[in-house]
Amino acid sequence: MIRLRTDFFAESLGMGTSMVVLMPQAAAGIGMDGVAGGGDPVREDRGVPVLYLLHGLSDDCTIWERRTSIERYATEKGIAVVMPEVRRSFYADEAVGEKYWTFIAEELPQLIARTFRVSTAREDTFVAGLSMGGFGAFKLALHHPGRFAAAASLSGALDPSSLSLDLNTGHLAERIWGGRDLAGTEDDLLGLLAAADPAALPALFLDCGTEDQLLGVNRGFLEAAAQHGVELTSRLRAGAHTWDFWDRGIQDVLDWLPLRG
Repeated sequence: MIRLRTDFFAESLGMGTSMVVLMPQAAAGIGMDGVAGGGDPVREDRGVPVLYLLHGLSDDCTIWERRTSIERYATEKGIAVVMPEVRRSFYADEAVGEKYWTFIAEELPQLIARTFRVSTAREDTFVAGLSMGGFGAFKLALHHPGRFAAAASLSGALDPSSLSLDLNTGHLAERIWGGRDLAGTEDDLLGLLAAADPAALPALFLDCGTEDQLLGVNRGFLEAAAQHGVELTSRLRAGAHTWDFWDRGIQDVLDWLPLRG
């Protein structure tokens, strides 16, 4: 696996930002002997599958590597992993700040496609995240169902309007959403779920701990999905809002992804 910490200028943000990318060495044409020309010719023709892996509210683009063995897990699956930096943006175009939704939904995938040998086919493109990143993963899946084959939320903060005061620091809601009601907006996941065509959606996976403070909003999402006929792979298992929980969870997500051979 090749690991790159990439610093670049994002036009949509108007500033420099960073991401970490994990690439299977075969995708770079490097064989087991270190000589160019190795790898799976079938995958080389179309590029390797890619997982966009999103961080949480208090994290950055390095956190998945520092708290889990994502590089080892991805190596075993032969999948590229893109871990972008979005700060405390809730994957939104901020009312007072930067356009992180435009960055994550439009500019980033175009940059990845131009720069790395990854597949751009829907069946090879996946997104997952934890907490705020779980919200981001489902937001991408609901807004762009034709782009992703599967999306997973681990302990997702799926209803930002219900954020507890201890998370809503630094006037977060005012900075991101201008204090407006999120019902009916692009950040209203339940509204997006109600309007979606269930047959057109990617496969969805929801994982949340029964001791997690976000259990209620995750149950609410499951109830709304059932009400609107949206199929979901879900489990509410013992655990809290911790890296032990997410380290196990991301392994299970990778096992669940419909990776082509």
